[in-house]
Amino acid sequence: MGLLVVVLQTPGVMAAPLVPFLTSQPSASNAPAAPPRARDAGGPPSPQPVRRALSAAWTFRRVTGPGVAPEPWLPATVPGCVHTDLFANKRIADPFFRLNEKDQQWVEREGWEYRTTVNADPELLARERIELVFAGLDTYADVLVNGASVLSANNMFRTWRVEIKKQLKPGENVLLVSFRSPIARVKPAYDRLGYKLPAVNDQAAEMLSMFTRKAPYHYGWDWGPRFVTSGVWRSVHLEAWDTARLDDVQIFQDHLDGAVARLTVKARVQATHPGRVTVEVRLAGADGPLLASVEREVKPGANDVAAAVHLDKPQRWWPNGLGPQHLYTFHTTVVTAHGVRDARATRIGLRTIEVLHQRDAEGKSFTIKVNGAPVFMKGANWIPADSFVTRITDDRYRWLLRSAADAHMNMLRVWGGGIYEDDRFYELCDELGLLVWQDFMFACSMYPGDDPFVENVRREAVDNVRRLRNHPSLALWAGNNEIEAAWHNWGWASKFHLSRAVQDHLWSDYQKIFHQLLPAVVSAEDPGRFYTRSSPSANDDGIPANKLGMGDMHYWGVGHAGEPYTKYAANTSRFMSEYGFQSFPDLSTVARYTTPQDRDVESPVMLSHQRHPGGNQLIRTYLLRDFRNPKDFSSFLYVSQVLQATAIQYAAEAHRRQMGHNWGSLYWQLDDCWPVASWSGIDYFGRWKALHYAARRFFAPVLVSAVEEEGTVKVWVISDRRTETATKLTVRLIDLYGKELWRREQAVRLLPNASHAYFTLGKREALAHADPAKVVLVSELTDVETDRQVSRSVLSFVRTKDLDLPAPELQWTVEAQPDGTFAIKVSARHFARSVYLSTGGASAVDGFFDDNYFDLLPGETATVGFRPHTAGLSADQLRPTLRAISIVDSF
Repeated sequence: MGLLVVVLQTPGVMAAPLVPFLTSQPSASNAPAAPPRARDAGGPPSPQPVRRALSAAWTFRRVTGPGVAPEPWLPATVPGCVHTDLFANKRIADPFFRLNEKDQQWVEREGWEYRTTVNADPELLARERIELVFAGLDTYADVLVNGASVLSANNMFRTWRVEIKKQLKPGENVLLVSFRSPIARVKPAYDRLGYKLPAVNDQAAEMLSMFTRKAPYHYGWDWGPRFVTSGVWRSVHLEAWDTARLDDVQIFQDHLDGAVARLTVKARVQATHPGRVTVEVRLAGADGPLLASVEREVKPGANDVAAAVHLDKPQRWWPNGLGPQHLYTFHTTVVTAHGVRDARATRIGLRTIEVLHQRDAEGKSFTIKVNGAPVFMKGANWIPADSFVTRITDDRYRWLLRSAADAHMNMLRVWGGGIYEDDRFYELCDELGLLVWQDFMFACSMYPGDDPFVENVRREAVDNVRRLRNHPSLALWAGNNEIEAAWHNWGWASKFHLSRAVQDHLWSDYQKIFHQLLPAVVSAEDPGRFYTRSSPSANDDGIPANKLGMGDMHYWGVGHAGEPYTKYAANTSRFMSEYGFQSFPDLSTVARYTTPQDRDVESPVMLSHQRHPGGNQLIRTYLLRDFRNPKDFSSFLYVSQVLQATAIQYAAEAHRRQMGHNWGSLYWQLDDCWPVASWSGIDYFGRWKALHYAARRFFAPVLVSAVEEEGTVKVWVISDRRTETATKLTVRLIDLYGKELWRREQAVRLLPNASHAYFTLGKREALAHADPAKVVLVSELTDVETDRQVSRSVLSFVRTKDLDLPAPELQWTVEAQPDGTFAIKVSARHFARSVYLSTGGASAVDGFFDDNYFDLLPGETATVGFRPHTAGLSADQLRPTLRAISIVDSF
């Protein structure tokens, strides 16, 4: 790769903070030599900044009122929150077990204080600046150093930095963070307002959540509990430095083609003295080839410095399934005559991305183009993976995101009722090729519009846009979740008894934030990135939000409104950004939060872990439309998952069949924040539900999709591939015992990035006088070059409950593999619908099946891998725990 250095000095937009991730990258043979060091911008010689994490020796206690004896200090974990600290100290029981949530609501009404000591040694005190940096305070916090107030925080989503050198003394210093109750803090504002702001998922009689810049889901949702937390929820550290430090680095991609990438690296330098500094940019690391060097005068305060970099033959970053995720790391330093003062690593991917959102003959498009071509977005909506977000480990992030990529997803929507996720989330999305639709954190509520609140939101938006904008996975920004559609369509004005004057005031406040403030922040801080003011929205005052054919759409006619799931096909807009269907988790998960007497879907415990008020009834109603009544509790859990997978598979395939009109299918939801009946495809403990196994099939790069509508059978083939593919399509009708009644074969040359119906037949002709309850239509697509089946569809002409299903006579064998996994071979003598493998419900043997909830044709054998969570397990130990059932076993 050739490198051309260009020097440029200009003020500019600021960049994202350090992504602490360095990777080895190709070296350059013609990198220029380093220039002479610049004259120091004042101050004595000094090393680079000291960044000292303050994560140890924290204690906490409840704040007591006047005349009440202080409570004892207890050990605390930072980052963390009061609920997890209370649980660790056995002051509360497991918040997720049975009905414990209900007994822990007192926590939100109390104040809490956290304390640690900071050792200020002579070396630290000799530095010019000593700053205390909180990456996240949840939420209303007063920070004191040796009793002196240094900071008052009021936003969970902001980074807080404050100079504390004057408050420090040699030796031990006391750092105290005092949290006020987020409920008590805003109750006066609620009382003064004179009307109620809608916040329909706030699970309290007095809905206060919208007054506080805090994760909305903490106040409850229709899939989540209410735990209104407090605490130091992200890292805290001391930062001591002299002369200059890097506050921000942003990398702009000015031009990209196969021959060259032209980039602008913009750095913000904070200086304590006037003088000269040099900003250097290197590839890969501190010792990598020098790409650019800029020397300039700086003044005290913030200084913007920009350098242009030219890369020959750049390697592109691609979404999952379309190519590699090549990443470059740039190492930026600020240098004075006395050496390097600060350094930062920034990892990027080179790709073009644009969102086509414009009027056309079909309405208004919503198409995402990557590297010049439209890409069908396949994926799900992401909620925080725990009610207590500091418990989300790197391994858990990796498991969930790897699971998404393994299911051929290429996009996740970070939903606006949660949090701006941890840096590690976006780093993993970069590595896995998962594009991110990023909501700002507003959902299903109307918000205040007073000047202090709006300014708080502005600073929150700037912090997070700067933090996330360098990630190649970041595709677009959305102002909020569903507020535009809710305000116009959900009847809030009458439900909350809002006068016309109040309605006008609230809508004006809404526009102030979502039509003016947030797009202005995105334009200034992340120019070129697409912003949509709400999801869903046509971004047009003349078009109602969530109108079919006009931009993105959330479709809940299936599920909430009781419409048959076949309605998904007729309700496909230009981008389906939300739709979903509920199910229960596995029995092994239910066993973690219940006792045996709780295991009835209508028990108080099960109802508490089903937050949608009509959820159980909706599941039962839909279930009995397609399936026979399950015979017991565990069968009900199993069939609910088969039902969920059936409905969402129908939707996703309908969306993909309409590629060209529709360009996205993101179902609700990927994950859970606690163990619960919900719309998730992966439960709280990381177990794949039937939906996620199905997603790996219906989101495959090449999909065969057979559908019978209005008396006609059509077999569609959809390809996401970038090149043509030679395939063979085989369509055959078989009875449930394996007899083939007819077969058709044809060569199919799949066009890239296209959907087409390659086989059409009248239903009567397709059935060939057979009883529709006794046959299925099997459509299989084979790659000619490899002679391997790439996709299969099994279509029945009646509902599952009306199929004359024989007992499949399942048999299986278990073989240990050298790597500690097992190969399970499962065969069926007769047709088996939704074969489910498990290891005995709540058995001590736990692990991961690499396929599950699949159909087996008569006489067919499938090999399924099993990876146990316990090392050293033998086949003899696994074999007696293994169970295999199909849908007939649930009746």
